[in-house]
Amino acid sequence: MTTANACPCGSTKSYSECCEPYIKGKKKAPTAEALMRSRYSAFAKGEMDYVYNTHHESTRGELDMDGVKAWAQNSEWLGLEIRETDKGSEKDTEGKVEFKCRFVYDGKEQSHHELSTFKKENGEWFFVDGVLRNNTVRRSEPKVGRNDPCPCGSGKKAKKCCHA
Repeated sequence: MTTANACPCGSTKSYSECCEPYIKGKKKAPTAEALMRSRYSAFAKGEMDYVYNTHHESTRGELDMDGVKAWAQNSEWLGLEIRETDKGSEKDTEGKVEFKCRFVYDGKEQSHHELSTFKKENGEWFFVDGVLRNNTVRRSEPKVGRNDPCPCGSGKKAKKCCHA
């Protein structure tokens, strides 16, 4: 399989064997994770109708599809990582999928880390909503206090120098 044929969701399958049948309406995603992966692929492929149609009707009104479409089309999609799933199997009616995706937007590489909730109705999975996960910031150097000497070496306090 060439990179051009690879599914954007990061599985080892080709797009035509993985997410495309869901996006094109030939099959229904059997699990919440499969729906999450296919929605990511839909963003990467610009298939905004699929994104809209797999959004649960109870929260569809909150969607700004023009904004979503612009963001998706102006991003370079770099990869999806499924962190954890809770329920969401073929026999369940609800599930959660924690994921992290990477993309380039406005020339800057960014990541989106979310815990998504899914609901299955009449045999079909839908995305309900998502909660952003905070990315922990780790400092490589100790924090400089306002009254500490400025790290630039001026001899002034940080609050009167570079941290002003």
